[in-house]
Amino acid sequence: MIKKTPRNKLRKRRHIRVRTKVKGTADTPRLNVFRSNAHIHAQIIDDMAGTTLVAASSVDMKLAHGGNIEAAKQVGEEIAKRALEKEIDKVVFDRGGYAYHGRVKALAESAREAGLKF
Repeated sequence: MIKKTPRNKLRKRRHIRVRTKVKGTADTPRLNVFRSNAHIHAQIIDDMAGTTLVAASSVDMKLAHGGNIEAAKQVGEEIAKRALEKEIDKVVFDRGGYAYHGRVKALAESAREAGLKF
C-alpha cells in the first residue's frame, strides 16, 4: 500500500526549494503569494531585515469572491500600487510552491502591468 503525502506538505517542500534560490533584499524585496480556496494574499518582504514592507489580500480588500482569477488580478494591481507608493518598483517573485498558472499567474501579470518589474 502506497502512502500519499498531503498536497500542502508537498507544496511546502517546493516552497523551501524555491526559497533557497530566491532572497529578498532592501533593493529587490520578495513578492510572496499565498492562495487558499477562498482567498489570495500577496506581500512584499525584505528578508535581510525580516520585515513585511507591503501587503494586500482579497480579505483586506473585502472582495465578495476572493478565490477566483478576477480577485487575483485585483490583488496584483493593489500590491503594485501600494509598492509604488513606497517607492518599490523592482521585486523578485516567489510563487510560494504553487504552479505558475491560474490565480498565481494572474496576480503576477497584473502586478507587472501596474508597474512592478520582475
